[in-house]
Amino acid sequence: MSFFRPAVDTLRPYVPGRQPAAGARVVKLNTNENPYPPSPRAQAALAAIEADELRRYPDPVSQEFRRAVADTLDLDPAWILAGNGSDDLLTMLVRSVSGPGRPVVYPTPTYVLYRTLAGIQEAPVVEVPFDDDFVLPVAGLAEAGGALTFVANPNSPSGTAAPVSTLAGLADSLDGLLVIDEAYAAFADTDALDLVRRRPNVVILRTLSKSHGLAGLRLGYAIAPPGVIEGLAKVKDSYNVGAVADRVGAAAIRDTAHAQRVVDRIVGSRKTLAEQFERLGWRVWPSQANFLLVRPPAGDAARLHRQLEACGVLVRHFDEPALADTLRITVGTDEQHAVLLDALQRIL
Repeated sequence: MSFFRPAVDTLRPYVPGRQPAAGARVVKLNTNENPYPPSPRAQAALAAIEADELRRYPDPVSQEFRRAVADTLDLDPAWILAGNGSDDLLTMLVRSVSGPGRPVVYPTPTYVLYRTLAGIQEAPVVEVPFDDDFVLPVAGLAEAGGALTFVANPNSPSGTAAPVSTLAGLADSLDGLLVIDEAYAAFADTDALDLVRRRPNVVILRTLSKSHGLAGLRLGYAIAPPGVIEGLAKVKDSYNVGAVADRVGAAAIRDTAHAQRVVDRIVGSRKTLAEQFERLGWRVWPSQANFLLVRPPAGDAARLHRQLEACGVLVRHFDEPALADTLRITVGTDEQHAVLLDALQRIL
């Protein structure tokens, strides 16, 4: 006997990357966390939180954070909606736009939460395959006729990115919403911010988890025309962003100099790590994110994943046919990379 809807009974749940126990001595390169501390201004804002702010409900629309984002991006706050991480905003989008007879479309392989959220809403899913170079399949995405089309740009797990001109052409070909998931855009050469100003059916999602080192805070935001923001706000939880996240996130987003220094450091480490894998004879896809997708010469990624874990090094392996012979490796510190490469040398 089940108490759940059939769609929930048959749902394939999203499985996050492994989180080791507190204090475990591992090199954690499996969930794309920033290896560096958040902004000192954000840390100071956290320390200044008063107990009374924890007693009261937070601002239901996160005005402090929205103003900080709007000021930083030169937008009106009416174009911003805050979420409990960008996953919360994905849930709002699927909840408000999709459903039976209203398809969710995306290229694959990509962030598998899109599939899970569509399944919860009992929405038809159209997955359009990437080729092995992860070139965005624009024609297939357009022909699918989605009420909601997701493009992670840069894509996860490949790290590859489509040009903004390609995304603009895709937006023009769609009747529904095009959601450009820019969780990793801070590490890329370009972003689609200008596109959201010029296309009424474009939504951009961003997060403070990666570039700002605040994955534990759970804070993200959507950028879209005010009419779209108003529709999404109708289905959000009443107090979806806590008072601590509102205050700390505002301080972090305003400290643009700190964020840029950290991003530049990660981008430099990404280049060095990619070169080291290429010298080992691995295929390395050109990444615009804070991770690399790599393919070992023998294609034995699952075995290497297990053996690295036994050495105390966590990387990501996906149980997806198109990714079975690859590993996704977060860009960490130089010291973490040295441990990773030493472990691989011993294994191989």
